[in-house]
Amino acid sequence: MKNFLTLLGILGALYLHAQAPIEIADHGKVTGIIMDSLTNKPVEFANVALLDVTTKKPVNGNVCDDQGNFEISKIPFGNYILSISFIGYNTKEFKIQLSKQRSEINFGKISITPSETMLKTVEVVGQKQLIEEKVDRLVYNAESDATAKGGDATDVLRRVPLLTVDLDGNVSLRGSQNIKVLINNKPSTITASSISDALKQIPADQIKTVEVITSPSAKYDAEGSAGIINIITKKNTLEGLTMNINSSAGFRGSNLGLNGGYKKGKFGLSVGGFGRANYNTPGYFSNNQRTFKNDTTSATLQSASTRQQNLFGNYTIGMDYDINKNNSLTGSVRFGIRDGHGFQDGLSTLSFINDVGTNYKDSLTGTQLKNINTLNTSHSVDASLNYTHLFEKQNREFSLLTLYSQSNGQNNVITHTTSSTSSFTPYLKNVNPTQNSEATIQADYQTPISDNQLIEVGAKEIMRKATSNGTYLQSTTDGNYTDYTGGLYKGNYLDYSQNISAGYLSYSLSTKTKYSFKAGVRYENTTVSATASSGPFSTSYGVVVPSINISKRLDNGGMLKFAYNRRIQRPSIQNLNPNLVVSNPKSTSNGDPTLNPEYTNNYELSYNMFVGGSTFNFSTFMRNTDNAITQVRDTQSGGVVHTTFKNIGIQDAYGVSVFANINVSNKFSLSGGSDAYYAVLKNPVSDPIYSASNSGWVVNGRMFGNYTIGKGWGLQFFGFIRGRQVNLQGYQGAFRIYSLSLQKEFNEKRGSIGLGVENFVTNSLTVKSNTVSPILTQESANTFYNFNFKVNFNYRIGKLTMNQPKKSNKSINNDDLKDSGGNDDGGTSGGMMGGNQRGGMMNGGQRNGVPNAQAPPNLKMAAAGPA
Repeated sequence: MKNFLTLLGILGALYLHAQAPIEIADHGKVTGIIMDSLTNKPVEFANVALLDVTTKKPVNGNVCDDQGNFEISKIPFGNYILSISFIGYNTKEFKIQLSKQRSEINFGKISITPSETMLKTVEVVGQKQLIEEKVDRLVYNAESDATAKGGDATDVLRRVPLLTVDLDGNVSLRGSQNIKVLINNKPSTITASSISDALKQIPADQIKTVEVITSPSAKYDAEGSAGIINIITKKNTLEGLTMNINSSAGFRGSNLGLNGGYKKGKFGLSVGGFGRANYNTPGYFSNNQRTFKNDTTSATLQSASTRQQNLFGNYTIGMDYDINKNNSLTGSVRFGIRDGHGFQDGLSTLSFINDVGTNYKDSLTGTQLKNINTLNTSHSVDASLNYTHLFEKQNREFSLLTLYSQSNGQNNVITHTTSSTSSFTPYLKNVNPTQNSEATIQADYQTPISDNQLIEVGAKEIMRKATSNGTYLQSTTDGNYTDYTGGLYKGNYLDYSQNISAGYLSYSLSTKTKYSFKAGVRYENTTVSATASSGPFSTSYGVVVPSINISKRLDNGGMLKFAYNRRIQRPSIQNLNPNLVVSNPKSTSNGDPTLNPEYTNNYELSYNMFVGGSTFNFSTFMRNTDNAITQVRDTQSGGVVHTTFKNIGIQDAYGVSVFANINVSNKFSLSGGSDAYYAVLKNPVSDPIYSASNSGWVVNGRMFGNYTIGKGWGLQFFGFIRGRQVNLQGYQGAFRIYSLSLQKEFNEKRGSIGLGVENFVTNSLTVKSNTVSPILTQESANTFYNFNFKVNFNYRIGKLTMNQPKKSNKSINNDDLKDSGGNDDGGTSGGMMGGNQRGGMMNGGQRNGVPNAQAPPNLKMAAAGPA
């Protein structure tokens, strides 16, 4: 906190300096904002030239920034023509006169219209490009994609270039789950326990854009090795009262969402609620593993039927108030609930000793039959209040942002043993209540130092606390539990505090030759204090994180850009929590409170181009990670595999990505592309049990499109395939998903109703995995019955006119923490304490009871089984 106060003092000095009177020189200045007349959005990097009224030759000029702002200064007094032009738009000109009496002219918003050629090509009036490339991010305009209706955020993210979403909803960016997911620029403990579950709380119809920030600037937190995913939801900027209803009912799940807003003058209010239920999700798994310990080979055969039942809720209320033209307040409160149940019915376990072949009959040593019920519930709350001050000088502003977030979870595993050849406890219950709280204060100041240069400086303090208390109970009948008296499992606890003090400095430059340059440096100091059942632990460390982004806007409207950044990934509670999870008796797991962060260097080169009404994006990247948090598995007596985490990994990834959005005709649009990367995974340790390496290509592909039939009817399709994944000591099989839907719009496009079918060619999908190490081997298969039929209904009520001026809205970004993720890839969350993730470390790195073999491309010992 002391470091933060020091940095805040520096910001205060800058703020007071900014209040000093601005001297007016004996020359003129012209400013303004260039807007698209159809979309009412800024036109970035448009050309603004000052012409001689007689010769029509340029005498001065500039290029707009990525928000459409321009400024031309040091103009001798006289008469000129202001000419605004950009590829695909009609040129617009104004006659101006600068004098001592009128030395500065602010045009405000200047609208330019797309050229007739562009209008004929694009045809859809007022619709933005599906994909936009900016200097540090790729923007997917979800509201321009008709194929994502009726689902949730996971359905939207599957369409976004560079992203992969697996069958459990776990998200990875260029093969890594070391990412941070933000909602409207803010972190949340709602996403802390399970990113995949949190995404199911967000309706697809309320998502405006998805920003994939592959090269975050110094203003963003240093965490998130692969980058940041920022989901921007739709907001009401209209006078009056509006309401949106979106709903879906299907064979596997249903949802209902209501979102409303009221805006009058300086005050705006928004409320929203969304609920989702998943049901009728049967599955099946089988597992064949062998462990080698002390010249003894133990073999295990397992199988079970599985099913899931989940309820999600997400409710928000927000307000914004314009105190005056230079000062504004925004605030919001978000509530989240989750009620998840996972079942393994008839979990059969056959154990063998010193088997010498494939005939297990002669070496059978034991059998067990169990039913396992995993309960994962939580309720979360986020509250934020932000203040922004805009100075008279354009682009100079100060903001003070605050956030408090808390999540309380209950993660229980009940194991009911119905039969066993050895002595057993009929009912064993692992109870693990958790609490995660986070308080953040952040101050940012930015000011232009010339017409085309901007300085940003800021400070931030994050204070986190997480607790976990795991106990084990036993009973002869379900419902009457007493303390566990056996010797296999012991209670545990963790009280973990983490404070992060950060400061940053960033510099931006735009040139007349259409180059943009943004560089910065960020320093973060972390202190950790923990008390665990294994003893106390404390540490502190500092890290300097540089970043640089360079882009060139080409004459054809395309962009070429290069980026470098260094990132840090702190371990999350999913990696730290010592609670021993025993949802599968042959696969136990817990975290390590003494883990250190991992460090990553990212390099990126990309190019995008605009041809007629189509866009094409090409990118390459390289990622190198040291001290990677790696999953380590040991064998124990009886063929049990125990999983924990260590800082012993090195991982490299080299990849390419291609994406295209093509308007085939004025009725048919087609989008698709492919991501491919070469993963190199190593554990260069001396112990032969853990030393391992693997490498190989991983290829993903997606395609989706929309065909307008006419009279409000439309046909949409979507398909995605993920190729075989490379793990440290094995591979995981490919999977694919696809859908087809028919939609009808009515009442002047205020409402729509649609029918959709998913994965209809076959009624099931089986994903196989294999692992080989010096101490064990494993072959497993998970079968999903994911055919689905659904009906979607959406309707909008309210006045849809009178757009209001948009204020500068800011919010806190805690781009933080490594998460074990649904496929043990890692991931990140806004908070620390995780819940009982499906397939995450908190339930033993398992899905459907099988030790998870997924891990691309982060190193996982698969041995077995802004400020």
